[in-house]
Amino acid sequence: MPKLMPDSGPQRVIAASNFVYTVGSGLYLTAGVLYFTEAVHLPATQVGLGLGIAGVVSLAVGIAVGHLADRHGARGVYAITLVVQALATAGFVLADGFWPFVIAVGTATGAKAAGLAARSPLIRHYGGDRPQEFRAYLRAVTNVGISLGALLAGWAVQVGTLPAYQLLVIGNAVAFAASAAILIYLPPVKPVPSAGGPRWIALRDRPYLLLTALDGIMAVQFKVLTVAIPLWLVTATTAPRWLISGTMLINTTIVIALQIRASRSVNSPAAGGTAYRRAGVAFLVSCSLISLSAGIPAWAAATLLLAAMVIHTIGELWHSAAGFEVSFALAPQHATGQYLGVFGLGAGLAEALGPSLLISLCITWGRPGWYVVGALFTLTGLAAPLAVRWAQRHQQAQQIGSDAGLGDKFSHAAWRAGVVMTVSNSTGVSRPSAACRRRRW
Repeated sequence: MPKLMPDSGPQRVIAASNFVYTVGSGLYLTAGVLYFTEAVHLPATQVGLGLGIAGVVSLAVGIAVGHLADRHGARGVYAITLVVQALATAGFVLADGFWPFVIAVGTATGAKAAGLAARSPLIRHYGGDRPQEFRAYLRAVTNVGISLGALLAGWAVQVGTLPAYQLLVIGNAVAFAASAAILIYLPPVKPVPSAGGPRWIALRDRPYLLLTALDGIMAVQFKVLTVAIPLWLVTATTAPRWLISGTMLINTTIVIALQIRASRSVNSPAAGGTAYRRAGVAFLVSCSLISLSAGIPAWAAATLLLAAMVIHTIGELWHSAAGFEVSFALAPQHATGQYLGVFGLGAGLAEALGPSLLISLCITWGRPGWYVVGALFTLTGLAAPLAVRWAQRHQQAQQIGSDAGLGDKFSHAAWRAGVVMTVSNSTGVSRPSAACRRRRW
């Protein structure tokens, strides 16, 4: 089990804000899709399309807001994103049709992506020698909060009435607002000076962009838990509905207990590539078990779904640890927000394509679709180590070029200042070097 509280005060503030935020997230993650399909009565295909549109909106927001956090201070920018997310989530209760639903969920999803990018400089600044481990700790805290939210959401799903679902949504919005208020106690982080050169350097880093795309495909696995399994359980199996919360609780309990340990073993980009590969295989196995849960007795379906969730969560541990490592280790410190904003495009890609993809393949097509999704995860995991090695070579080349550029600047500055390079002869008398004489230094 992870330690209850971090050592430093700023880490505790970030963790407390994150905990309150994720209690609200647990409410929505467990029953958000069912709220729009069963309480608002939107067709599942429209819900998938709306979530996809929201994901597209979030794609560009994270980069821009991450850059703002780098240049203007991360704490204030992050707090603003939380307030916007609270207001947009409260707007869910007014979303009685497709387009109001798209506007509300698009704003909330965009603010969520922006918040993840804006928080990254805070994690790097206050995270100690290895911010990746503090990020893993925050994920463990996240799952504690989600577990509590899932318990409350289970009540709303079991009751199944519109007021119960609306109470769930309001609780989510209040949690986001409280999370923003807690950040008052966090000392501000001074903006990091720019290193010069092009402004949007992360968008020019092709290996990092490839890793972002691969991580985005792998991140569709989060939607398996929050979109595909609830709809599959309700429409294709005889398993009891309370198992929706049960699978969420199993997932969060394992993550709470093991995420920090899993992240400690993934301590280099190369280890991150290996973890991606292992995650892809685990997801293939879990998707295969989920597909077999249809058309069998309730006890058998529940057993298969629970076993699939355990294996899926092991893959999730490896995937998350890999993402923490490569995203921080391959990002320059002066552009942490921008680079992590770009890496957040992967999550945005999952938000945009994941729900519709899973609904089309796993819910509409049925059992064969689960095998296709599992194969997609496996192929992505196999490609990740190659992309990591390319990114490492690119980072080393950039560092060599940067060092050479600094040397050139120093030489030019010395020439402009009239510095005379000297060498000592056998008598101990210094004289201008031959190079200086040739250059008239």
